[in-house]
Amino acid sequence: MSAAEILGYRFADAALLDEALTTPSFRMTTPEARDNQRLEFLGDAVLGLLATDWLYTHNPASKEGELTGNRQHMVSTAALCGAAAKAGLPALLKRNKGAKELPHNSKTIADAVEALIGAAWLDGGMAAARTIFDNLALTDNSSLGELDGNPKSALQHVTQALHPPRMPSYKLLNVAGTSDKPIFTVEVSVDGIGSACGVSGSRKNAEAQAAEKLLAALNSNSGK
Repeated sequence: MSAAEILGYRFADAALLDEALTTPSFRMTTPEARDNQRLEFLGDAVLGLLATDWLYTHNPASKEGELTGNRQHMVSTAALCGAAAKAGLPALLKRNKGAKELPHNSKTIADAVEALIGAAWLDGGMAAARTIFDNLALTDNSSLGELDGNPKSALQHVTQALHPPRMPSYKLLNVAGTSDKPIFTVEVSVDGIGSACGVSGSRKNAEAQAAEKLLAALNSNSGK
């Protein structure tokens, strides 16, 4: 499929589309290329506004806290990657030659979604950005609450309910790999409860993975 078919929008400025699909790793073999990080910065803000507007309009009875939780999921890395995968977007990304297949929850994919929304905003204003937002079905996670699919928040919720309440502590144990493909190892620990480790290409995902493992251990122990 073409980018226009996937996004539901045809760019007037093809250079903007090309930039949005160019990942930082592509510059390893093509240094003169312009990657999508500036557009991602812009698109992050535009996406936040689109998600906020949609939630506010479609949930007139919801309170601020609930709307904030819903928005968090709509713009999360997992949600953006899931939408991109369904649309077939990862196959269009420009990456360095010989690069391995991206993990399904890669920040590179999520960044590209935001970059495309930023590029569309520059190319055709908010209407263009909204077209991509709608076509990628980014509202599919709008009904998720604050804790759904958010292991860090869920773990904190559980530990604050303990007597006495306590907070999870996250510690970066190691950074391996290369500068363009780092591998983070993070440990989460809770006093009197235990600890667990997560390993991922981003520190944020490693923390979430560690929290998920500790939550699973807590649930397993509570069932005994």
